[in-house]
Amino acid sequence: MEDAYARSVAEVLEFFGVDPTKGLTDIQVTQHARLYGKNVLPQEKIIPFWKLVLKQFDDLLVKILIAAAFISFSLALANGETVLSAFIEPSELRAYQADIATVLRNGCFSILPATDLVPGDIVEVSVGCKIPADMRMIEILSDHLRVDQAILTGESCSVEKELDATTATNAVYQDKTNILFSGTTVVAGRARAVVIGVGSNTAMGSIRDSMLMTEDEATPLKKKLDEFGTFLAKIIAGICVLVWVVNIGHFSDAAHGGFLRGAIHYFKIAVALAVAAIPEGLPAVVTTCLALGTKRMARLNAIVRSLPSVETLGCTTVICSDKTGTLTTNMMSVSKICVLHSVNNGPVASEYVISGTTYAPEGFIFDSLGAQLEIPAQLPCLLHIAMCSALCNESIIQYNPDKRIYEKIGESTEVALRLLAEKIGLPGFDTMPSALNMLSKHERASYCNRYWESQFKKVSVLEFSRDRKMMSVLCSRKQMEIMFSKGAPESILSRCNNILCNDDGSTVPLSAHIRAQLEVKFNSFAGKETLRCLALALKRMPMGQQSLSFDDENDLTFIGLVGMLDPPRDEVRNAILSCMNAGIRVIVVTGDNKTTAESLCQKIGAFDHLGDFTGFSYTASEFEELPALQKSVALQRMTILSRVEPSHKRMLVEALQNQNEVVAMTGDGVNDAPALKKANIGIAMGSGTAVAKVLAFFCIAYFW
Repeated sequence: MEDAYARSVAEVLEFFGVDPTKGLTDIQVTQHARLYGKNVLPQEKIIPFWKLVLKQFDDLLVKILIAAAFISFSLALANGETVLSAFIEPSELRAYQADIATVLRNGCFSILPATDLVPGDIVEVSVGCKIPADMRMIEILSDHLRVDQAILTGESCSVEKELDATTATNAVYQDKTNILFSGTTVVAGRARAVVIGVGSNTAMGSIRDSMLMTEDEATPLKKKLDEFGTFLAKIIAGICVLVWVVNIGHFSDAAHGGFLRGAIHYFKIAVALAVAAIPEGLPAVVTTCLALGTKRMARLNAIVRSLPSVETLGCTTVICSDKTGTLTTNMMSVSKICVLHSVNNGPVASEYVISGTTYAPEGFIFDSLGAQLEIPAQLPCLLHIAMCSALCNESIIQYNPDKRIYEKIGESTEVALRLLAEKIGLPGFDTMPSALNMLSKHERASYCNRYWESQFKKVSVLEFSRDRKMMSVLCSRKQMEIMFSKGAPESILSRCNNILCNDDGSTVPLSAHIRAQLEVKFNSFAGKETLRCLALALKRMPMGQQSLSFDDENDLTFIGLVGMLDPPRDEVRNAILSCMNAGIRVIVVTGDNKTTAESLCQKIGAFDHLGDFTGFSYTASEFEELPALQKSVALQRMTILSRVEPSHKRMLVEALQNQNEVVAMTGDGVNDAPALKKANIGIAMGSGTAVAKVLAFFCIAYFW
């Protein structure tokens, strides 16, 4: 059912003939399995080893030499590439399929292999579940449901799902907020959904089909060598025929023992001439040069999987770069904080800037004048922000010694708050920053967060809900009960009557004037700077309280506003400028919305020469709707293509190739796979998915 996102829940259930309270019957399961097939991506045909060997001789000059050798061998009977290339296996996609699913059949829930699912099955999903098939939401069993679908769309943040039908025309995956896509992961909430697509008829299946349909493009060097080989073969063939024809009069010489033997003798001479004229050392020389280039690339942390791609890289005219995880770190972090600061004229909303772009607990905090704070935790507002960030949180940061990187478990926005607590540090003594640096990486990962968790005991939690747009946690510490809250700024502000002052930790009434200042800051963070914003607050609670109710979330004290983003990599700006100086155009391709993409390019600072992005930035739907002539012009000017699906990335690469561009595609996710294979040269990030790295010609190894 391709348009399930635009249908109501009742229409979808009616289409499959399923009762949401009982599920499918055994008879219906058998019928649907026969009609729609199994929920598994078909097995690809494995290329035999002998074909892989023969592929190494796919060179015209080599073929001529082999033919000459065969002819010489046959006449004698009458008388007496470098490294095995990798096989691209789309079966890597099967790693993203779920193993089991909780299914409602015959009125009972049971756990079944995900491969047994059929369209019409009612499936229940919860936190941590990998979605086993494409499904239409029918019921949300918790306050909300959030899904991480970055592997499919490249979106930095998890997506909140809903039940309502989608009315958007030309809806892309990002618009289908009522669909759970196969291979994505539930990060918050619990829900039920009806299966609408299995196996190849899923979003993941369409990526696989696109990969299998894409034929490998010959590299510019391969094309030139083939052209040279064809030209040389024609010249040699002409000369050989001429030599043989000129000597027809000598076929009957007595020395040859007859006309036929004379013809064979001069045919051997023609073959020998052909062999002598062919530069048989050329393939070896080319391979050696490419191998030397590969060695140089390896020193720069670029792992080359296909030798000819070294030359292709030098011919590249356009680079289509995925945003999330390639231009950015794909590691959400807090970049700005807004708190109240006292000045002579009264309280003023003031900003702090936070550095650090990865999950490593490293970074500094700077005030509005750019001065670094030596001990941020000495400031009351920042101290309380650290407390709230650590305690009103369910995520985990840990160090992976095998990969030598810090990793997250949980919602990316909560992880960003964990990191903020680590960067603020702890109060108490002046040597705290240096003391933290002496810890091992494993200890340092969550040292400050563990400190706050050891000081406070969590008593009760009010989970996030869509109507409240906030969550709260009740904590107890030495005859003190405090409720910490976080949520959407407009929701938190509406519940606050006081605000914490940064100078001495005192509270002042949240006047209309102060509220207006905070709203201006919020609009600036969320608007022009496209930051994801959260507000933090607290409330002193009566001693002995053991639970929370929604009525407790009133009369709060506002602590601060935090703005977070998926930050651009530090080296991106210089890399893009180097490409531009070399005459290579860079196009940013992303699943995020247009405003976010343009804001990122402004933060990178490499596109300042464009002024605004009018005529340079398009959404995928805007680009598709352009007439052919305008589309051709747009391709020559384009800098940003946003709101894309995997098929749009492949379409962009193909359109550029049709304009005789040599296209490189960089990416790290499953959603980049079709474009990586279609491009003249695919470049994957070392931190990317196995699918991207298997398909790419290059793999860029990053070491954090």
